[in-house]
Order: sequence, then C-alpha cells, then structure tokens
Amino acid sequence: MADNPMLKFVGKAQSYPEKRAADDRADDFLEISRSFILDKAEEQASRCSQCGVPYCSTHCPLHNHIPDWLRLTAEGRLREAYELSNLTSTMPEICGRICPQDRLCEGNCVIEFSGHGAVTIGSVEKYITDTAWKEGWVEPLVPGAARGQSVGVIGAGPAGLTTAEYLRVAGYEVHVYDRHDRAGGLLTYGIPGFKLEKDVVMRRVQRLKDGGIVFHENFEIGRDATLEGLRAKHDAILIATGVYKPRDIKAPGVGAAGVVKALDYLTASNKAGFGDAVPEHDDGSLLATGKNVVVIGGGDTAMDCVRTAIRQGAKSVKCLYRRDRENMPGSQREVANAEEEGVEFVWLTAPIAFEGTEHVTGVKVTKMRLGQPDASGRRAPEADPGSEHTLEADLVIKALGYDPEELPRLFGADDLSVTRWGTLRVDHKTMMTSVDGVFAAGDIVRGASLVVWAIRDGRDVIEHMHKYLKAKAKTGERVAA
Repeated sequence: MADNPMLKFVGKAQSYPEKRAADDRADDFLEISRSFILDKAEEQASRCSQCGVPYCSTHCPLHNHIPDWLRLTAEGRLREAYELSNLTSTMPEICGRICPQDRLCEGNCVIEFSGHGAVTIGSVEKYITDTAWKEGWVEPLVPGAARGQSVGVIGAGPAGLTTAEYLRVAGYEVHVYDRHDRAGGLLTYGIPGFKLEKDVVMRRVQRLKDGGIVFHENFEIGRDATLEGLRAKHDAILIATGVYKPRDIKAPGVGAAGVVKALDYLTASNKAGFGDAVPEHDDGSLLATGKNVVVIGGGDTAMDCVRTAIRQGAKSVKCLYRRDRENMPGSQREVANAEEEGVEFVWLTAPIAFEGTEHVTGVKVTKMRLGQPDASGRRAPEADPGSEHTLEADLVIKALGYDPEELPRLFGADDLSVTRWGTLRVDHKTMMTSVDGVFAAGDIVRGASLVVWAIRDGRDVIEHMHKYLKAKAKTGERVAA
C-alpha cells in the first residue's frame, strides 16, 4: 500500500498551500488517479504480448478476443479495445467484475503457467468498458427494421437480457417479464454491491428500455399470466428464469428464528443499498450488525454472505464447510478476500443441529474427514465420531446453492418437460423445450452456473429463435396480439 502512487499523491495534495482551491486539488487527484489506472491497465495488457498462445480465449465461455483487446489497450487504443470486447459480450464490465477469472481466462494464462502471475484480464475488461461508458462510446440500442413478430422473455437475468438485446436489434418486438421490481435477476439482488455496483447493472437495463424493450416488472408467471397465455400473445417465448429454490439442511432446529436463507439475506442487503425500506433490517432478522454469524456453505454465495456480514458490522463471522479448502467449489480469490476481511473458515465441519428455543443461539457441529471419492470424483465427507461441539451463533445463513423451481406447476404448464434434476428439458440442437415455440436458456437448463455461461446461452439461443420465427413468418402463421 505504501508504494501506491495514488496514495502518495493524496498525501501531497493535503500539504498544498491553502490558497490552492479544494476543487482544483480534487480535479488534479482524479486526473492522476485516472492516469495511474490507465498506466496499470496498459502495463498489464502489454504483458499479454509475451504469450502468443490464447488459452485465455478458449477457456472463456464467450470466447472473447482477449489477446486482441489487450494489445489494443497496451497501445492506448481504448475505444477499439472496447468495441472488440463488446462484439462477443453484452455485459463486459459486469463479467470483468464478477467472473471467476482465476478459474477461467486468468487461470489459463500462459504467463501464469510460467510462474510470473496472470495478466489481470478481468480488471482490464472492467476498465475499458467503464471508460467507454464515461466517454460516451457505448452506443444506444438501435432496433432493426420491424418484423411484425413479438417475443416474450421470462426472466430478466443475464441470459434473458442478452437474448432480449439481440432480438431487439434483429427487429423483433420484445417483452421481458420478471417477478422482481427491478430487472437484472441475481445481478441486482443476489450479488452484493461491493462486488457489482448496482448502477452498473441499472445502466445496462436502462439502455435496453431506451431501445424499446418493454419490461413487465413485478410480474409472475402463474399469478399474472400462464405460460399458455403468453404463448397466445407472442410468436415465441424464452424461459430464462434461473434457479431460485434454495437447498436446505435436514437437521433438528433448522426452522428456528435466526436461521435464514442466503438469497433472502442478500436480497435484503441489496434492497437497502438501493435505499428501499427493508423491514427485515429494521427488526434485525436479516441484519448481521453486532451478531455472531455462521454461514454454512462453500460456494460463491457463501462468500457473498460472509463478506456482506463483515460490512454490516457483525461481531464475528464464521464459514462452515464440510470439505477442505482444496475441495471448495467457490473462488479461491474470494476466500482469500474474505480471510483478509476477518472471516474465520472452519474447514471439514458440518452442522448437525441448531440450538435455541425462541431464537437460534448456536450451531452444533461435527468434524468431518474425507473418505472415498463419490460419483463426481470428489472425496466424500464423513463424520468424525466424538468430535461434536457447539459454535455460538445469533444469525445462521444457509448458503448451500440453488435448485430449479417446479416450473410446470408454477406456470400451469403440465406439458413442459423437465429432467430428473428439475431443469427444463430442451432439444440441444434447437434449445426448444417440449412445448412448440418455447425455448430455454441459462441456469434453468444447465443448473446453477456462472453469469458468463448464462450470457453465452442467451447469445446461442438467438440463432434458433430467429430461425423458428422466420419459418413461422413464411408460413403466414400469426399470433393475435
């Protein structure tokens, strides 16, 4: 930190003579800051020229032209770098913030293999797109020539928004239906603002609205319309609802007050960040301030919860995971960040009961050991007899991942086929479900996954929907508006 020239400049600015106006100092500081960040971006980007083997691109689900826009960045050609980045991704500044680069592009950087540290691809991607927004290089969404056909998109998460954007550019009328009061899905309510600033998401959504995409917020399929009702209104439907059903724990006391779901906790925090009234913060039921917090789980959602609890002023924060650090599914970078912020990780530990009468007071746990590999190839955790003990807890957050909701029942669509995992069954050659003209993309097809894969699926389904809609137009088949 002491070698950071930005911080040195702060000290220098504070020692300026009083006759120097405060706003002049602020302007100088911002200019130096911007220059410093640009220098770092160009420095990182220039390191890519030492490689020549684009494993980073092949391991990016979007197959972004990473070496090419890094080279342009190194040459100071930021607008061209942004335009190239924007060719393959509808949300480069979002992916730059939240993609697990350590498992994707940066984790497959040849320079990293050589022991010299990966190029910070995500940071550069974020920087060039943020610069594009600031400089006005991000062009408005311009609809194509009207085709006289409409599409309904169910779900305003990354897959749905990506498909909506491309279809609008192709000239279709697009309506997006979402159960929440703001679009964005987990980008808006599931990911904390310290990782993904909400104005970054909202400006993307506003760009789509300004381009003529119609958003129906606070709209639930099954309550406000059936799937069949939407099919009667539109020429094609995309289901991109994601997966929102939280996995639960089977243990005594799990229903006690103070044992909460991760998504409820994160949603309350994000709503507070928007300035909304949050009764669960007012009564303390979803607020970690002053509490001993225990988070159960080892994925990225668990990391979001522990780091949010730290920021809310928790008395202590522990993360329980039944395997060891090496077998944790979440980002190791996120784990390191959480540790630096004061989170205590309790490895090889699992809950067996929740104590307390009117409110949770502790989590009874047992130590675990790793046994033989399970069906997935990972060593299965086994309880270590005699190791039971209790951890004090005022708030317990269950962050064990998500499963699909029962869409056929919720949508009133018994003919909508699902797999044994509850995900929507699609023809992988067409991405169409068992219902004619109804397509699906994102987590509701592949299961809980990454934002970047949802964007990829939203991009891939375009070709199939466009082909279907063109064939429908040729036959003269029209759906009454």
